[in-house]
Amino acid sequence: MSCGDPHETDCSEVLDHLYEYLDREMPDGECTKFEEHFDECSPCLEKYGLEQAVKKLVKRCCGHDDVPTDLRSKVMGRIELIRSGEAVPEKSVLEQAQEQAQAQAEGPGHQAGPTETDARTEAARAE
Repeated sequence: MSCGDPHETDCSEVLDHLYEYLDREMPDGECTKFEEHFDECSPCLEKYGLEQAVKKLVKRCCGHDDVPTDLRSKVMGRIELIRSGEAVPEKSVLEQAQEQAQAQAEGPGHQAGPTETDARTEAARAE
């Protein structure tokens, strides 16, 4: 999407990094460039407003879900592995978290048997 007008920061760059801006994950200098762009470009400002509203709605509707305390560190660790080009474990972070939650729900002393996910993994390996 582009409004067709020339800008110091191109519309496509702004839209490609919109969530970084919304999540406050970019340096201050970049934020300033985006704010200047929004002042000049109504289509991008409109898109920003829409995405900001969606983010608020999701937070309001889904922001109270409990997640495992170590999930963030697991996700960040997986991202670092992928970026560094190292081998990534076969189980996804989600599968690991689900197994951990299931083990906690079953309580201490319970022997966990093979899961459906394990069976699918083994079947895929056999093929």
